[in-house]
Amino acid sequence: MKILSGIKRYELYVWLAPAFLLLNLLGDIVEHRSDFPQRAVNETWLACYVIVMNYRLLEYTLPGMSLKRFFRSVLLILPYFFSYSLGLFLWRALGVTLHIYTVLDNTLTIDKRIGTLTGYSIGSIIFFSVVRHIYNHIKLKQSAQELLIASQQAELNYLRSQTNPHFLFNTLNNIYSLARDKSDLAPESILRLSKILRYMLYETSAAYAAIEQEIKIIDDYIELEKLRYDESLHVNFNHDLEDRKQALPPLLLIPLVENAFKHGVSETRDRPSVNIHLSVKNRVLLFIVENSTGDAAGNVSLKENIGLSNLRRQLALLYTSYSLDTRPGDFTFTATLKINLDSHV
Repeated sequence: MKILSGIKRYELYVWLAPAFLLLNLLGDIVEHRSDFPQRAVNETWLACYVIVMNYRLLEYTLPGMSLKRFFRSVLLILPYFFSYSLGLFLWRALGVTLHIYTVLDNTLTIDKRIGTLTGYSIGSIIFFSVVRHIYNHIKLKQSAQELLIASQQAELNYLRSQTNPHFLFNTLNNIYSLARDKSDLAPESILRLSKILRYMLYETSAAYAAIEQEIKIIDDYIELEKLRYDESLHVNFNHDLEDRKQALPPLLLIPLVENAFKHGVSETRDRPSVNIHLSVKNRVLLFIVENSTGDAAGNVSLKENIGLSNLRRQLALLYTSYSLDTRPGDFTFTATLKINLDSHV
């Protein structure tokens, strides 16, 4: 991990060093100096020194300093006062000796020259410190965003893992009722359940599924539920879709249908019914599920079951523009889901 961190720090200075050098050269270009080629070589020679010193100072020395070790921190920082002043002057002198650095002004005294080089060093420290701080801040925000996305994805997977067993448990209960009554419809219900299981095993792991696949699952689930009732049950499922291949998170709609049967139709004694409408127009999904209930509006408890609360949390993780309204009426219960599909996170 430390090696990786060091590589990342080095990569920052790979592009930061040329930027610092270019910034200094731009000043010479603006002044239209005739000795620009010599100044460019001089700037490059000095930049090599201050870049290395800034790298050591900002990436190794300063991170190791703390108030708890005050005297140790002072001892660590003191050599840099020498390095950024007299040290840079000696580096310049080495360049002159090697005929790399060209002396362009012989009128400056040593004191003034050291002062000028010290100012150059301080400017480089400010430049590297500010850019490094901005870079680290951006990287920190990116890491936080990536962590948030990973956390939300983990929560979404957990919610889906809750939805699937909950949905499967209720379906198995339906088949159990048929098997207990030794109904001839039990084999057909098992066949429909196998289709649902196949979908849950092979399709729901993906982030999206075609909305026509969701419709098939809803149809199979409705037929499974209808096997439990006689002809008194009325179910109407209609849909108006601009594109049947429209992508949708898998099993997002089924909790509302499941809720209509488990907490509505099953408690209705007279003329049970479920009316379902699904439409997608201009990238806006509208899903309305209305079911009969066994109670008048004043007697209906507004406490949501795990299926609806789970669905609300999934919607919050998946979309920024949506609404899920539940409205109890006289012996009816209506759930309305509206989603702007373009608002997917």
